[in-house]
Amino acid sequence: MKALKILRSKPWLHDSEVAVAAPQYAGPDTAAAGRIALRFFLLVVSVLFFLFIITFLSRSQYPDFEALAGAPWQPFTDPSRLWFNTGLLAFSSLAMQLGLAGAHRGKLNIVVAGISAAAFFAVMFLVAQLDLWLHLQSMGFYVGGNPANSYFYLLTAVHGLHLMGGLMVLSNVVFRVWYDDELSSLSSPLQLCTTYWHFLLVIWLVVFALLTSRPETINALAAMCGF
Repeated sequence: MKALKILRSKPWLHDSEVAVAAPQYAGPDTAAAGRIALRFFLLVVSVLFFLFIITFLSRSQYPDFEALAGAPWQPFTDPSRLWFNTGLLAFSSLAMQLGLAGAHRGKLNIVVAGISAAAFFAVMFLVAQLDLWLHLQSMGFYVGGNPANSYFYLLTAVHGLHLMGGLMVLSNVVFRVWYDDELSSLSSPLQLCTTYWHFLLVIWLVVFALLTSRPETINALAAMCGF
């Protein structure tokens, strides 16, 4: 086959006359790569929290497990503090969506306002979570006092660490807002950050529902899982 190709060649013609136009490689699609990487990371985090929840339900069937809601003296029988923290995270997610909309419309002031508000409410959420930790410890609900306590600190700590990681990535986006002349180039990274923020809000809502469940609800979920 190679010999036939050589025989068919016409070296007296100019290269441009025999060359077949080929599409030029424009380099890797960084936006698509970022979306794929984020989806993979969200899948890993989802599996992580799923395993935490499954072990929580399994551990709840031991006699030393005492749910944090149900009886009047349990801290999450009144979940007002958790609702307040949830509102902070929801405002942060909403502000991220506002900043993304500003990037799509080419409004730098809206992008700055949205990102700033998102970062502010996210930091306030972390501070409120820390204050909740201190409040529970002041009531005697220590990490090792009850398996339910341990899971509360574990789940909120892991969620908080993921939010802190998101803030670090968001700081890079803020840097680009101030130093990148092309506002349109911010749409892709800001879209990834916004998706991540919404994801963390959904994860927190699941954790919130689990932590405020009464013993009957936890036992029913555990029975559905075969525990």
